[in-house]
Amino acid sequence: MKGLTGMSVLAALFLALASGHGETKQADERPNIVFLLADDLGYGELGSYGQEDIKTPFLDKLAAEGMRFTDFYAGSSVCSPSRAVLFTGRHTGHVSIRGNKGIYSDGVWDRVPLRKDEVTLAEMLRDGGYQTGFVGKFHVEDPNDLSTWAINRGFDYAIQEQWSSARGGEKFPYGMQWIGQREEGVMYNHEDWDCLDHFRTEYALEYLNTVDAEKPFFLFMSYRSPHAHEFKIRDNDLYKDRGWPEIERTHAARITMLDAQIERLFQRLEEMGELENTVVFLTSDNGGHAEGPPEVKHDHRFFMSNGPLKGYKRDLYEGGMRVPFIAYWPGKIKAGSVSDHIGASYDFMPTLAEIAGVECPEQTDGISIVPELTGNPQPEHEYLYWEFHSPHVAGKQGRKGFRQAIRRGHWKAVRYGVAEKTELYDLRRDIGEENDLAANHPELVQEFEKQFRLTSQETPRFPFGGLSEK
Repeated sequence: MKGLTGMSVLAALFLALASGHGETKQADERPNIVFLLADDLGYGELGSYGQEDIKTPFLDKLAAEGMRFTDFYAGSSVCSPSRAVLFTGRHTGHVSIRGNKGIYSDGVWDRVPLRKDEVTLAEMLRDGGYQTGFVGKFHVEDPNDLSTWAINRGFDYAIQEQWSSARGGEKFPYGMQWIGQREEGVMYNHEDWDCLDHFRTEYALEYLNTVDAEKPFFLFMSYRSPHAHEFKIRDNDLYKDRGWPEIERTHAARITMLDAQIERLFQRLEEMGELENTVVFLTSDNGGHAEGPPEVKHDHRFFMSNGPLKGYKRDLYEGGMRVPFIAYWPGKIKAGSVSDHIGASYDFMPTLAEIAGVECPEQTDGISIVPELTGNPQPEHEYLYWEFHSPHVAGKQGRKGFRQAIRRGHWKAVRYGVAEKTELYDLRRDIGEENDLAANHPELVQEFEKQFRLTSQETPRFPFGGLSEK
């Protein structure tokens, strides 16, 4: 696996100017990059994507001033592999993390970290001269190995949510934070705060106070809302008058409060005079969820969280993977534009590389969407690929814990287990994946099944086919 092959001429020129020699020193004027990642935000949970009950005024304004994508996908339908895809630009047939947990040689299922030879977005941008900051849920690390944490994977400043490991080691109480820029490490208890997304935004603002105005920065905000485990919210009276079940009221409030926190971040960027020179991406790590306490779970159908799409988090149907994606870039993106370009989160690595003027690692499966953002002819993917591994869903609903899907143009193939039949949908006419056309197109099904086999490369922690297929 090759890492960075070198810095582009443009980036080298910027760095030379930034470092300066005597009177020639100049500021590096490349754009700042702010990446906003929601946790389990469904395709239909923003007003700009058709939501009528949950209020998201600021993000709707952002969509009106930027570009809204209709056919954009997360890297996976669950947290850890989705983040792995986003950070490395490799789809789930190639990246080292393909489920929230992988199997170790002693038979224990536990968190799997990114390999050291998989270059991250932050490493790419830091090596290209960017200041790099991270706040929130990393979820691509080994809790027992500090070298895999955000502070050691390209981020100069990192405040990372951490959980304990099933394989022992140091025990991190649920919801603790580690401040990575301090050598000794400092823990902060979530219970001290009445809103965790407010808590995270405070540290984002702290990071922005530390940046050198002469150099561009990359800030990755990994918010937790509206994940079911984001228990505490700041405005506990929001939507009280609606008569909704408490779990649904809380779910809606999480999203509205996330909207408010992102507005706070924008206000600071504007105060700094940096907003006009900042690219902002907002998306979700997977589709809307159907989770909650054991006694009562959020119903993803209550607010039509995934719009007209079938399925939800952990599904490889559209509801598990198709996500909102809004891009904002003053002076570059036409306000109010809508794109039906078919893309996925592994496109972010080449996209950010082009924006920053740095060389993109050869490892990526993505393509830059800068042409689409700027109104120029956009290259298209031949196909998009996903696979999903989980011992926890094996047997639930009678479906296997290993899943695969491919989208090729308007065709979508899905199978839940290598021994299961492949389903085929025409998304052009059937966005809800209600009509399985596999029996009508056997040759096309054979092509997809061959692609399933060829696209996935073996990795020891995630055996092809999953537990029940071995």
